[in-house]
Amino acid sequence: MFSRFSSLLPSARVLLNPGQLRVLVRRSEFGLIAVAALVGVLSGLAIAGMSFLSQEMHRAIFELGGGERLSSATDINRLAILLAPICGGALLGLLFLILRRWRKKPMVDPIEANALHGGRLSLTDSILVAIQNLVSNGFGASVGLEAGYTQLSSGIASKIGLLLQLRRSDLRILVGCGASGAIAAAFNAPLTGAFYAFELIIGTYTIMSLTPVVVSALVATIVTRLFFGEEFLIDVGDFGAVVPADYLPAILLGAFCAGGGILLMKGVTFVEETARKSSLSPVFRPAIGGILIGLLGLVDQQVMAAGHGALHLNLSQNPTIPALLAILALKSLASAVSIGSGFRGGLFFASLFMGALLGKIFAYSAPYIFAHATLTPVIYAVVGMSAMAVAVIGGPLTMTFLALEITGDFPITVLALAAVITSSLTVRNTFGYSFATWRFHLRGESIRSAHDIGWIRNLTVERMMRADIRTAPISMSIEQFRNDFPLGSTQRVILVDDAEKYAGMVLLPDIYAAPTEDAAEKPTLASFVKYKNDVLLRSMNAKQAAAIFDRLEAEALAVVNNQVERKVVGQLSESHTLRRYAEELDRRRREVSGEI
Repeated sequence: MFSRFSSLLPSARVLLNPGQLRVLVRRSEFGLIAVAALVGVLSGLAIAGMSFLSQEMHRAIFELGGGERLSSATDINRLAILLAPICGGALLGLLFLILRRWRKKPMVDPIEANALHGGRLSLTDSILVAIQNLVSNGFGASVGLEAGYTQLSSGIASKIGLLLQLRRSDLRILVGCGASGAIAAAFNAPLTGAFYAFELIIGTYTIMSLTPVVVSALVATIVTRLFFGEEFLIDVGDFGAVVPADYLPAILLGAFCAGGGILLMKGVTFVEETARKSSLSPVFRPAIGGILIGLLGLVDQQVMAAGHGALHLNLSQNPTIPALLAILALKSLASAVSIGSGFRGGLFFASLFMGALLGKIFAYSAPYIFAHATLTPVIYAVVGMSAMAVAVIGGPLTMTFLALEITGDFPITVLALAAVITSSLTVRNTFGYSFATWRFHLRGESIRSAHDIGWIRNLTVERMMRADIRTAPISMSIEQFRNDFPLGSTQRVILVDDAEKYAGMVLLPDIYAAPTEDAAEKPTLASFVKYKNDVLLRSMNAKQAAAIFDRLEAEALAVVNNQVERKVVGQLSESHTLRRYAEELDRRRREVSGEI
């Protein structure tokens, strides 16, 4: 027995020794899978905890009965419906006031972390986002918890990866594992969670990332089921069969959902811009938005919170077209006001709810347009959910697998895929952004996906340039220039004016080839100047610099500090830029493949 115990000591030492554990994870694919499973456990616990707190807040604030959902409950105190969002907005304003003095850097979400920072995500910031999301949802604002789910789970994953000092590529995968576990647990849908990570968080699918991401999704789903059972499952009830004639109306529904998604994203932006242009302080905006949300909740409480109860209510019943249109308009307005006024949350579940409403509305008119279509309103609702969600959130395969895991029916999934592709293609060619990348665009960021572009940004002109440059005043005579710069001493010289500002660049062969004797008018340096208005900035990255070289067909350019002062700080050649870019790109590829 003692010998058996002794044989286990080496394994125990590896687990307890951070250095050896780090080596195990970095060198072994099984080590990364084990860490991904741990991330799945923690993600499942985080989602279970946030969901429990949200439901308890709803029960305490709105006095809900056992098993009731806020958006579908009956006999709720109308005063609570009006006042709760206002109180929640005031609390968020107070949190904003505290954080504005304490936190100077903007918070980073998982997509931005993987795109720009190699998976580095602050756990403190992630916890703060989760708290803000809980306050927003708990007090009835029309937002879901998915933003808090993914932020917290990804933050936990990033923290573990940083403690283990993982490589950049492995850390990005681990952040994807956190998001995968979060979405899988939130919808009781492991495949949906896995492809959410591949399409939206990691930005690509590789064999190396497949197993860790799927393991995290499965483990998180199992952990959450232990606490909540099938509570996260979306029940669509009974549905009919699919025939070939049903594909055309599904495709048309996908186009309609794309338009609805674009309008929703534009609506959020309009509210944000209106609030920003007003003289109202950001501290008070959530409370003002809470007034509007409370008034909308008095009209129909289905607009409150994420809308889980309202979704099941509308799937199981057959409301009239005017009722569906009213709920759709109210929910869209409530979601836009909630996010635009400063409440924290996402549009994932809201887009599913609104897509289901659009699908049901479409179902009433389809028989008059498509005589041979056989789809039931429930199938149209499922197709609408997937198509609307992909318009707002992105991830075509993510939303297709969501339809598969909701219905368990392959023909309906193929139908949803047709609508999803139509919706995604329409949004991409008319609007060009998902909700997350649209908000990055408004901030001035050029992020279109979670593809890793952070290393390109880090490979700046300042890091690649030569600082030992040769300069001369533009007023110098040709004779003096030739005396100071003999032929062969350098290839080019940068000229500056009397204020030491960049004035252009001259090539030595051009100067020595020019006739200076027996000429009617002796040439000056100014007559040989090239690229007078074309320079590189220190902050530009290698890709931007290469594009400028290609456009100008220049072999080298001067580097200045900024476009106002135009003080020369260095020089960069096209050949060196392309070589450094290729070397870095090759190193990243080898890192991803595990060669280094």
